[in-house]
Amino acid sequence: MKYAHVGINVSHLAKSVEFYQKMFGVKPVKVKGDYAKFLLESPGLNFTLNVRDAIRGNQVNHFGFQVERAEEIALHKERLEKEGILVSDELDTTCCYAVQDKFWITDPDGNEWEFFYTKADSDLRYTKQVACCVEENTARDTVSCC
Repeated sequence: MKYAHVGINVSHLAKSVEFYQKMFGVKPVKVKGDYAKFLLESPGLNFTLNVRDAIRGNQVNHFGFQVERAEEIALHKERLEKEGILVSDELDTTCCYAVQDKFWITDPDGNEWEFFYTKADSDLRYTKQVACCVEENTARDTVSCC
């Protein structure tokens, strides 16, 4: 396989292209009036934006990137903050039966993305004080985990 493919619905193409260009650090390879396509080599991802009249929040649980080294979390966080994207940290958090360092960002239509590094396995699915997995999540409208 060459690329995994994810296509998401967006309500405002220009805002979404701007956000994802900052997040991915590359320009789209194709932009039309109702469509944009990003091709990422690492990880191999064919990511498309498809304009729809109405979007109702996060239509999936969340998206994410697992990084290979702990240092990458800080590098991606710093890069995205310089681009003006608000980052929500979760350090030393237990989520998805793992101890992780991570941060979250949200696109213009409410789709959540996590960047995470797994430090160790855990026998617990989550701990109540973390935002990623709790049932009554005040930071997000949906339960986001794993």
